[in-house]
Amino acid sequence: MEDKSKLLPLDIAHFSREPEDLLAYGFDASGLMEMPAAVAWPENAEDVLRILRYASANSLAVIPRGAGTGMTGGSVPSRGAIVISFERMNRILDVDEENLTVLVEPGVINGRLQRELYSYGFFYPPDPASMEFCTLGGNVAENAGGPRALKYGVTRDYVLQLEAALPEGRLINAGVQTRKGVVGYDLARLLVGSEGTLAVVTKIRLKVLPMPEDILTLLVIFRDVERSGEAVSRITAAKIIPRTLEIIDSECIRAVEGYSPVGLPKNAAALLLIELDGHPAAIRAEAGQVVGICEKLGAEVTMAEDDEARDALWKARRGISPALYHLCTGKISEDIVVPRSRIPEMLSALRALSEKTGIPIATFGHAGDGNLHVNLLPPKEQDFTPVLTELFTKVLSLGGTISGEHGVGLTKKSFIDMEIPPEELRLMREIKKTFDPKNILNPGKIFPDK
Repeated sequence: MEDKSKLLPLDIAHFSREPEDLLAYGFDASGLMEMPAAVAWPENAEDVLRILRYASANSLAVIPRGAGTGMTGGSVPSRGAIVISFERMNRILDVDEENLTVLVEPGVINGRLQRELYSYGFFYPPDPASMEFCTLGGNVAENAGGPRALKYGVTRDYVLQLEAALPEGRLINAGVQTRKGVVGYDLARLLVGSEGTLAVVTKIRLKVLPMPEDILTLLVIFRDVERSGEAVSRITAAKIIPRTLEIIDSECIRAVEGYSPVGLPKNAAALLLIELDGHPAAIRAEAGQVVGICEKLGAEVTMAEDDEARDALWKARRGISPALYHLCTGKISEDIVVPRSRIPEMLSALRALSEKTGIPIATFGHAGDGNLHVNLLPPKEQDFTPVLTELFTKVLSLGGTISGEHGVGLTKKSFIDMEIPPEELRLMREIKKTFDPKNILNPGKIFPDK
């Protein structure tokens, strides 16, 4: 078959067909890889439209790409595809201090926006572990969350308006600039989390919030992992909603301390990293309640004394995933969610699964909203389908979901019908067909192969 992408006009955008560029843009954090035919770096929406018009006319697949930090293969190209990378569309266009919104291009790095907003006294709550690298366009595509999602929600809760390019090369504006708006279907919320399969986002208007008055950070040490899960359930049952409520098990502690040590207790079965924010008096009262709950469960609680101590704890938390990869390059990362009240049962099930299969399992994540990152650390290559099927079956039996914030992409599409019934899948396929009748936008993702 003729490779039509070689006809890509030189004047529409910066692009390359050089082997080293194709290699660099052929994989993401999932470890999966496929060589595209070309990589394009648009500088504005008009460049994106030109690429899409050309691709549509020549029936070429187009893969929108942020920074490639996704864990499920969402930005891995199909063979012969054009990758659109948004590194050149990286401008913060407007910070609206009166209306508490910000307008950005999709290539803006999440952490850069956080620092920019700090100078205005604002913050943007969604804070994935990869925030120093991941882009806001990628966050929109995956509906990214992060530790602060427990109190503040995920990306979808902050997207007001999206400018997006349809696959045939037309721009739409979905959503509204205002905090309220119920005219017609909410296309903006539909596009968030669609993994680049419906449209290519070119501008994003986000809500931002004033910085909290104070932040208090607690490190809670448990000698029993199930009791750490019980603490999570009791804290939220006490009507305390922390800013973050993270869990780190013993496997993760050892991995971090072996990779980039910060002084975490290696003999702990699990740690909870808890932050409270708001009025100083209020959060100190809540901290007292949290300490009481945890100590009744046999935990030891310490408070971060200053920003340096707090930053060290978060450095450890954000370093877990690379530390585990350093420990086991073949690790399998899963992203499950169960109701908070079922966390102790899920942690017990993970321990039993590890003992049954002989595969070490490292677990960390956003325990406050039930979102656990389960990492299989296999000693050798093997077929993980039976293990994952057993894992997901347990998750669904507890009323959970098989993906909390990493999407479906390639790695989970064969499991999606475990959770989504046939009629709902049919409707989703019809939505895809309506937006993208030629199936050129990120084809082969989300839906199981027929």
